[in-house]
Amino acid sequence: MNIQVWTGILLPFLGTSLGAAMVFVLKDRISDNVQRMLTGFAAGVMVAASFWSLLAPALEGAEHMGRLSFIPAAVGFLVGIGFLLLLDNVTPHMHMDEQSEGPRTNLKRTTKLILAVTLHNIPEGMAVGVVYAGWVSGNAGVSRAAALALALGIALQNFPEGAIVSMPLRAEGMPKAKTFWYGVLSGVVEPIAALITIAAASAVVSILPYLLAFAAGAMFYVVVEELIPEMSEGKHSNIGTIAFSLGFVLMMVLDVALG
Repeated sequence: MNIQVWTGILLPFLGTSLGAAMVFVLKDRISDNVQRMLTGFAAGVMVAASFWSLLAPALEGAEHMGRLSFIPAAVGFLVGIGFLLLLDNVTPHMHMDEQSEGPRTNLKRTTKLILAVTLHNIPEGMAVGVVYAGWVSGNAGVSRAAALALALGIALQNFPEGAIVSMPLRAEGMPKAKTFWYGVLSGVVEPIAALITIAAASAVVSILPYLLAFAAGAMFYVVVEELIPEMSEGKHSNIGTIAFSLGFVLMMVLDVALG
C-alpha cells in the first residue's frame, strides 16, 4: 500500500487520539449540552458520509445492472445493519445513553464503555477500508480525493468520540494518563478494520458495491441505535439537532468539494 492509503487509514485513529487528549485540557466532566452537541455533530458526519461516500459510489458502481442497480446498495445496506445488530447483541457493552446507570453484567463499567465505542469504530474503519480499496482498484467510482474526504470526515467525528470515552472515566477518578490511553485504545480497532477490509475487498473487487453499502448500513445502525438517542435524551434541547445539521453539511461539503 502507498503512503496515501496509510494516511487515510490512520487519520480517523488520529482523530480519536486527539479527542482522548482533551482530558488534559478540559474539566473532569463534559456538560450534558456539550455532549449532545458532540454526539449530534458525529451523527451528522456519519449520515452524510454514508450517503455521499458509500451509497452513491455503490449505486454508481452497479450502473451496468440497469434498473436493478439498486440491488447491491439495498442488499449491502441491510446486511450491514444486520451485522451491527448481531454485534450489538452478542457483545456485552454499555449503550452510550446508559453512562449514568450501574453495570448490567459482571464486566466493569469501564470495559463496557470502551466496548461501546469500539463497536462504533468497527464500521467506520470498514468504511475507510472499503473506500480506499475502491479507489485502488479503480472499479468502484471512488476518487482519491473522495476517499480522503471520508477519512477526514470520520476523523472529525472521532474527535468527540475520543473525548466521550476519556472524560467520563476521568470524572470517576481515574488518572488522566490512564483515561487518555483508554480513549486511544478504543480507536485502535479502526485501522485494523480498515486493513482487513482493504485486504478482503482487493480480493473480491466485483462485489465492492455491496461492501460500500454494507459499510453504510453499519454506520447508519450506529447513528440510529446509539447517537440519535443520546443527543436527544434528557431535557429538550435543539443543540443536538443543530450540531447534526452542521456535521452533515460539513461532510457533504468535504465530499463534494474534494471528490
